[in-house]
Amino acid sequence: MDTEAKNAVIATDKKAQYDASAKRLLGQKIILAHILVKTVDEFKGMNPKKVVSFIEGEPFISVVPVEPGFTNKNVEKEGQRVVGFNSENVEINEGLVRFDIVFYVRMKDGLTQIIINLEAQKDEPNEYDILNRAIFYVSRLISSQKERDFKNTNYNDIKRVYSIWVCMNTDENSMSHIHLAKDNVIGSYQWKGKMDLLNIVMIGLSNELPKHDEKYELHRLLGTLLSEELTVEERLDIIENEYDIPIEENIRKDVSVMCNLSQGIEDKGIAIGEAREKAKIIISMYKNGFTAEQIAAATDNDIEDVAAIIKGRELELV
Repeated sequence: MDTEAKNAVIATDKKAQYDASAKRLLGQKIILAHILVKTVDEFKGMNPKKVVSFIEGEPFISVVPVEPGFTNKNVEKEGQRVVGFNSENVEINEGLVRFDIVFYVRMKDGLTQIIINLEAQKDEPNEYDILNRAIFYVSRLISSQKERDFKNTNYNDIKRVYSIWVCMNTDENSMSHIHLAKDNVIGSYQWKGKMDLLNIVMIGLSNELPKHDEKYELHRLLGTLLSEELTVEERLDIIENEYDIPIEENIRKDVSVMCNLSQGIEDKGIAIGEAREKAKIIISMYKNGFTAEQIAAATDNDIEDVAAIIKGRELELV
């Protein structure tokens, strides 16, 4: 494996570790509670510590498949049906796309449940519009309930769902609630049903950490957790002193891992970019008739490295 390939593998591995730590941090119940009090009407204004008690069980982190046929699959255990989100074996279904975080929340009436999905995006994707993906995810959360949360045609038992997207590196701090609306085109007939079943919340985080005020309280918390600029101690200080969140060992560990990896990812990314630019120059000169010796002398590279890049290019064309 050449140096560029090794750097790419290392950078990919570090990014995977970074993403896993970020999801574990966001999946902490106290963090989820802070998100709920700013995004779900029933919990707005409540103390996040009290909201923690409404989060049922442990959140599913990167184990629930998005694809139809997997999300709502029940399993058989000792002759009994076990109802719950399907947690597919990672190795068997390696290519499956998975929800970042999914969990159930019991409402204050003690009876009703809602389903929350939380997704974290480092940047808005270029290959598709992110809102389209959010609509697909929230639709899957609805359709996957059949035979798990409601049976046959008991559509009145569908649980309300929220798909909450935290998008970093946006132009401004923002939050949007996207949901169903009814326009009376002719007449004003009142159709029976729940208009609040589907909810998408898009949260944009700018690179600049906002001040701690009521308007940007959630943005500052999320920005602190996911920042690539703050030190470990700066992050922990904000989390503990501004948000009264106890710094348990698992939180400290994941914050530390993210801080260490973010710099490593940046360094490896720079190294990979430089290696690719060098390869482009070498291939361009080779196409224009320069020999490996001439290219090595002109670019101040070892002839072995130049020859390896040229060979790799020729193998790609075979």
